[in-house]
Amino acid sequence: MTDSSVDILNRKLDQLIEAIGSLAPPKAPTSNLEAADCFVWQAETSFLEPVHSVNRVDIDLIKGVDRVRDILVDNTERFTAGLPANNVLLWGARGMGKSSLVKAAHAAINASGKTDNPLKLIEIHREDIDTLPRLMAILKAAPYRFILFCDDLSFDHDDTSYKSLKAALEGGVEGRPHNVIFYATSNRRHLLPRDMIDNERSTAINPSEAVEEKVSLSDRFGLWLGFHKCSQDDYLDMVNGYAGHYGLELDEESLRAEALEWATTRGSRSGRVAWQFIQDLAGRLGKPLKATN
Repeated sequence: MTDSSVDILNRKLDQLIEAIGSLAPPKAPTSNLEAADCFVWQAETSFLEPVHSVNRVDIDLIKGVDRVRDILVDNTERFTAGLPANNVLLWGARGMGKSSLVKAAHAAINASGKTDNPLKLIEIHREDIDTLPRLMAILKAAPYRFILFCDDLSFDHDDTSYKSLKAALEGGVEGRPHNVIFYATSNRRHLLPRDMIDNERSTAINPSEAVEEKVSLSDRFGLWLGFHKCSQDDYLDMVNGYAGHYGLELDEESLRAEALEWATTRGSRSGRVAWQFIQDLAGRLGKPLKATN
């Protein structure tokens, strides 16, 4: 074989190796728990993606839920300090600040300076619940404490991933790692559709056992914090709190009248509706929503 033929063969081999290499899946990124205080769990790659700019509000702006706010903060502070604490299910009316309160409580505790290591918040998507054991295996050896947070958690018919959640929370051989706690929000107190539970009752050989299997998931949460529709006064407190925080200058009577009209056109009063009104008002006033304090 001539030198020319060898060169041609080597070039073709190099091209073949490059082509095969391009078909290989990219190397999974390595999670860096020091990169941020908040992360999103990417189940496909087992990667904790850092979130440097978290969508949250100051805890003092969350109005109308003072009692549950204090309970959640106290539970989180005890967990951060290494004391016994419960998994928490925040359930109830839409738009009343369930997820906002979790993120705000996390930020408030880190800002308090009461802990040497920052508390970490990790969001896991509802569709990735069956990967919880894999995530917990990563976290249990880390030198931090973690809130695992799932927003709008619920389960539909023929969905068996709730069993993974039950085992991960309390039911497994190892149990929940000492440095992990689970917070979830839901519009359902029992996380499963009522007709699903009723169907189990009507078709099972032993109806009570079938229902127990379904509702026992909620029992894994030691704290149930209920969020209910707010009163007009609570709604106006929310609006006034946002307006003052963001320096939106409007006389008191006009602000009240416009806020009530906004709620009437929406057909509901909630923290979300109050925030949507504030966004509209700030836009009309030509003011960006940046805190003034």
